[in-house]
Amino acid sequence: MVGNRGWRRVGLLVCLLAVGPAWALEDAAIDQALRFSQQQLAQSDASLRPGTYPKSTLPGGTWRTVPATDMIGWVQGFFPGSLWSLYELTGDAAWRTRAEAWTRPLEVQRFNRQTHDLGFKFMPSYGAAYRLTGQAEFKDVLLSAAESLASRYDSRVGIIDCCDWNPDWRLPLVVDTMVNLELLFWASRNGGRPEWNDMALQHALTTLEDLVRPDGSTFHVVDYEPGTGAIRFRKTFQGHADDSTWTRGQAWAMYGFTLTYRYTRDPRMLDAARRVSDYYLSRLPLDAVPNWDFDAPTQSKDSSAAAIAASALLELHLHETDPVRKQRYREAAVRMLESLTSSAYLAIGSNSRGILLHGVGNLPAGQEVDVSLIYGDYYFLEALLRYRQQNPPVPPPQEPVPPTEPVPPQEPVPPAPPQEPPPEEPVPPEPGPSEPEGKRGGGCAAAPGAASLALGLMAFFVLRQRSRFR
Repeated sequence: MVGNRGWRRVGLLVCLLAVGPAWALEDAAIDQALRFSQQQLAQSDASLRPGTYPKSTLPGGTWRTVPATDMIGWVQGFFPGSLWSLYELTGDAAWRTRAEAWTRPLEVQRFNRQTHDLGFKFMPSYGAAYRLTGQAEFKDVLLSAAESLASRYDSRVGIIDCCDWNPDWRLPLVVDTMVNLELLFWASRNGGRPEWNDMALQHALTTLEDLVRPDGSTFHVVDYEPGTGAIRFRKTFQGHADDSTWTRGQAWAMYGFTLTYRYTRDPRMLDAARRVSDYYLSRLPLDAVPNWDFDAPTQSKDSSAAAIAASALLELHLHETDPVRKQRYREAAVRMLESLTSSAYLAIGSNSRGILLHGVGNLPAGQEVDVSLIYGDYYFLEALLRYRQQNPPVPPPQEPVPPTEPVPPQEPVPPAPPQEPPPEEPVPPEPGPSEPEGKRGGGCAAAPGAASLALGLMAFFVLRQRSRFR
């Protein structure tokens, strides 16, 4: 017999089954964020000219921009990438037209060998264009860009040399490059040189060895001696201190190791993604949107780090085999998106042309602090699309259809009178159109089911009466 405690447990189980997962975004919050994203991106498209790309918002809310021809700039791919995301979401040809108009000016970067940031520039723009249209011209540009990126690979150290613009660095490895690797992984599988895959994987392994700390946190920069490959220093560039953890850099590591596992299925990459993600999650505040640096005394939230991390976790939880970790990664991503879709971070009602508020670009340099950032908007939109694809909205229950008014019975059509047969060949009259062949009947003959129902009811009442006297 089930006691009170047992019934309480059953009731609790029923309640849990009824409410579903512990963390789930409201469809209304996603819909509002997606509608607002469309409004903001359409407004930015109308107010800017293709070839001049948004980067961060100015005090008045308008965009600070970067030209397509800026070879050192790294953000030009994110605005066309956001437009492609809306084309993928809606299927509306108008978004494709806008996306193509903003993608094509970046072709000027395809032979750029001055930077590691070609993945950022080309995968959101030309990569999405080829994936969604299949046009060969987009693929050709991607392969050229991948060749340019591969030219920066240093085989002695096993890294892609970040850049040439900082005189204090000789052969720098930075955490951001982990996301740029996708261009090489993709190209090696789509007509490019197979060794590009090996270059990208070796870069990821070197990053894991030299840039990820034992506790899963990350440095920003590791610099090497070009002749010997010896490490010169491990430092920060945009973080609080050399031994601190810059949160967007940690999010880049989460995203980069996860995509590297997607392409290679190398278990070392899955383990790396877990390590850097577990560290990130262990340092989060209640609203799951981190400070710009986990160890900085100055407080300034960075919504861009949260957007990147949310998107990374929504992919990582699909690869995770441990059910506890899998659920933790998914729930953490949902918590981040719950905050980012709230009025605390969504730019609704502000003067910002961006989608998210409270991003931090480079606080130590005093640049882009508490602003909207185009890359934060891009990864936020990507995270929303990933969540929506993994959790399709539940259609609302349909309203019951009210019964239609009964149709009044039609007056029976009298049978046509039989024609007089010729006297020499008498023919019996045919039945009228409303009569069946043979004798017409009524009562039980007209509805044989009625007899069965009557017999059943009689048997029920007899048995009921007899049971009273037992």
